[in-house]
Amino acid sequence: MRIYRLLSAVRSAKSRSLSVALVSQGSFSVVRRLSTSCPWNGRRKSSQYDSVDTEKYSSLVHSVVSSKVSYQTPASLEEEDGQLYGPVVKSKPAAKEAEARTLKNIVPLLNHAKVLEQHTAEAELPPPMRIALQKAQGRPAAPSVTRILQHSMPLEQAFYLERWRKRMIGELGEEGFKEYTANLFRQGKQFHAALEAILMSTEVTEEAEAPAGGVCGYMQSVQHVLADISGVRAIESAVTHQTLQYVGLVDCVAQYRGKLCVIDWKTSEKPKPLLHNTFDNPLQVAAYIGAINNDDNYGFQVEDGLIVVAYKDGSPAHPHFMDSALCLEYWTKWLFRLEEYLEKQ
Repeated sequence: MRIYRLLSAVRSAKSRSLSVALVSQGSFSVVRRLSTSCPWNGRRKSSQYDSVDTEKYSSLVHSVVSSKVSYQTPASLEEEDGQLYGPVVKSKPAAKEAEARTLKNIVPLLNHAKVLEQHTAEAELPPPMRIALQKAQGRPAAPSVTRILQHSMPLEQAFYLERWRKRMIGELGEEGFKEYTANLFRQGKQFHAALEAILMSTEVTEEAEAPAGGVCGYMQSVQHVLADISGVRAIESAVTHQTLQYVGLVDCVAQYRGKLCVIDWKTSEKPKPLLHNTFDNPLQVAAYIGAINNDDNYGFQVEDGLIVVAYKDGSPAHPHFMDSALCLEYWTKWLFRLEEYLEKQ
């Protein structure tokens, strides 16, 4: 009996030891499992992308990462256009023209027979010139600067102009677009008339103070520019380049900050803070400068130009001053356009 009790006590002790060991072992496992979820643990967290077959997509990833250009390159776009629309018809004469362009008739901007006058006091100046544009009688009319620029317009510029026209017609309709352009033309005439009233008058008049209602914003826009203008020599005056035989109508010739300039007034609904935003206007100014310098009706020469872009909302106009070097650059471009026009006639 004593032996049986002794054996039972031994079995009970072993059972308690085993239970303690199991509990201790389980607690350690729980601690280990909890510690693996801590953010600062060194083991990497499993991701849903671990199951992706990277070998299958390795070539795609390599092409995207190593490529230096967009998938749609000019070459691929050209190939795609060729499949959709057929081969592009390329003009061979354009390639020859691009090789080397030289002027056939080099005419200087300045007229050495005329003397560049020094600054003259405004009180000593004669009234501003205003020569009417005469129609040719019995002989072909000389082309105008505007006509020459329109008929020698680069293809890209003509494309965007035509696209704008079609977009406006799509929005306004044919009649609406005609009314829109007529309104722009009418406002332009009123704006020039209001400027003329101010620049021609020696003293401020009611007419100068109260321009037409449709141009009040434009007049407010140019006030800071008018403050820098003095010594008006010509307004809305016709000019003829007696050597190159083209004509034009100059908006204004006056001093701008002490420099005698051909001034071209423009209106715009969109801001044009840079000279290149004015498209062919610098060529127009250069053409007028060359014409004045080669027109015997004008006893003075001009070296500089000014393009003033006025805004209907009254925001300050952008004055683009063209010094003599810039005018000479655009004069050369004008001569090329003139030759292109004459070749088409």
